[in-house]
Amino acid sequence: MTIEPIHIIGGGLAGCEAAWQCAKAGVPVIIHEMRPTRGTDAHVTDKLAELVCSNSFRSDDHENNAVGLLHEEMRRCGSLIMKCADQHKVPAGGALAVDREAFADEVGAALAAHPLITIERGEIAGLPPTEWDNVIIATGPLTSPALSEAILDLSGEDALAFFDAIAPILHRDSIDMNTAWFQSRYDKGDGADYINCPLDKDQYEAFIDALLSGDKTEFKDWEQNTPYFDGCLPIEIMAERGRETLRYGPMKPVGLTNEHNPTVKAYAIVQLRQDNALATLYNMVGFQTKLKYGAQQDVFRTIPGLENAEFARLGGIHRNTFLNSPVVLDNTLSLKAQPRLRFAGQITGVEGYVESAACGLLAGRFATAQYQQRTVESPPVTTALGALLAHITGGHLVEKRSFQPMNINFGLFPPIDAPTKDENGKKLRGKEKTRARRRLITVRALDDHGKWTLTD
Repeated sequence: MTIEPIHIIGGGLAGCEAAWQCAKAGVPVIIHEMRPTRGTDAHVTDKLAELVCSNSFRSDDHENNAVGLLHEEMRRCGSLIMKCADQHKVPAGGALAVDREAFADEVGAALAAHPLITIERGEIAGLPPTEWDNVIIATGPLTSPALSEAILDLSGEDALAFFDAIAPILHRDSIDMNTAWFQSRYDKGDGADYINCPLDKDQYEAFIDALLSGDKTEFKDWEQNTPYFDGCLPIEIMAERGRETLRYGPMKPVGLTNEHNPTVKAYAIVQLRQDNALATLYNMVGFQTKLKYGAQQDVFRTIPGLENAEFARLGGIHRNTFLNSPVVLDNTLSLKAQPRLRFAGQITGVEGYVESAACGLLAGRFATAQYQQRTVESPPVTTALGALLAHITGGHLVEKRSFQPMNINFGLFPPIDAPTKDENGKKLRGKEKTRARRRLITVRALDDHGKWTLTD
């Protein structure tokens, strides 16, 4: 067995989860985090596992939602990220959202307290030293230029990149609750987990006009041709695709009734989700943006209920870089050109907090097996973990520049025959049939996940 510890570069969700998986299996690890020695365009602290965008891990429904299923599989693998998220969750309907500060503190404290985990601060510029024979690179979308260039030179592939945008956060006491009201869409969760701000048709049209004409961040020359990831489009880009786009996206008015005026249906609605345990901060759901700071305040204060909004953080935008993973990585997330290097998190082409942490979980398990000189089976493709891994390492077209970031979704799972009738013999149609099929996918996934963990 090797005596050199596993080195993990990057202290985000993927790196932290990878370190935890290694350490709990009895393997020493060193986490290398460049902050605060070198900062990034998105982080505001030097904490491990800092959430730089939303505070939501999305749906926690493991029976009907793919990301909820991924949550459950990770919990059953002893995930540190999921444990800390569960300990510091805040109200968010059927979603799992966290107090971002408390969450990061909890993750950092758990890692610092583990006897097999060492945390070192400082940038790894360029490729890791050759004597490091087992390395996980989990540097995320904000990989330092020196390391990024070294990886790309070694892999022989061009990086793909997209822009990832951040939504604003408001102070709760600056929201006018004489106009806004608490309610979850279709009364899910506790029924009142979101603050809702209604717009009539004229207000919506004025908002779209202001959004389209507002000053936006100008890109540098090297950023000009970077595409957006469709799952995290800035709202102004969505609006440019059609004036009604937002009404069918983050501003859809369905499933909500204005308690101040229940007989009048809103034309559009902006939702705000609790961002910390004290419920003093709320973020604008789906309102990631590249508007300049002054324009953001002017435009967002045209929304009824937010006329006097005070912002704890305004939206922002940063460039996100990822590998052409199906070409350059093997099925254990190792770089084909240099197998001692393994990758995890968003740099592999997964998208989302939970997906990044899940990728770290897998990388940690693969690296542990390598350290202990044993073989390990990849999770079955019928599981959420396996479906995500398959997408990264070969489940996608491998034509140059065809690979794009992906959230976990039921489209990544092998198909399954859906029932045609319910338990009463009634024929299933449309959404009912879809829900029944997804339920079968989740049942199969957890069953196969259980068999996989028994052999791990």
